[in-house]
Amino acid sequence: MCLLIVGLGNPGIRYVNTRHNAGFWLVEQIAGQEQFRTETKFHGQVCRVKFPSTDCWLLKPNTFMNNSGQAVIALANYYKIPVEQILIVHDDLDFPPGTIRLKKGGSDGKHNGLKSIISHLGSNNFLRLRIGIGHPGRSGNVTNYVLNGPTQNEQIEIAAKMDVALKIIPFIVEEKLDKAMQQLHSNS
Repeated sequence: MCLLIVGLGNPGIRYVNTRHNAGFWLVEQIAGQEQFRTETKFHGQVCRVKFPSTDCWLLKPNTFMNNSGQAVIALANYYKIPVEQILIVHDDLDFPPGTIRLKKGGSDGKHNGLKSIISHLGSNNFLRLRIGIGHPGRSGNVTNYVLNGPTQNEQIEIAAKMDVALKIIPFIVEEKLDKAMQQLHSNS
């Protein structure tokens, strides 16, 4: 069962529409009508959503991407949520815009938000929902690329796959990962 879904991104108006905020975009859609509230003890914005078998916390860290682990560990420790019941939603340079992949465990893949989370949790055994944003082609261009908005075509691709991701979130929360993967891959 998934009890915490964390969307990765950077807080503030400057970053709202940047590729690095793809995790925030999806978590905001999961929240639907529920309102996020700032919780300083969790270093972020939180809300609770209901699923058929459980309630689930949603978190958008206010710590900036590179310190995301500080917010994740604060909420996970407070509510005693095991690492295995956490889903991290984040942008991924390794996939074309709009590609969505579900994965359990693994390395940080040079993603500073994941690096921080793994360091703070002392484990990489959480689920990840990876949202493809494409790659600029040269590693020296990555920072500028992720801190700017997607093109109109990229945004259309990402938005279309966000709808698919929203449909599989209940399966992830219910630990029906095979069903979630099947749904994801049949819509790829």
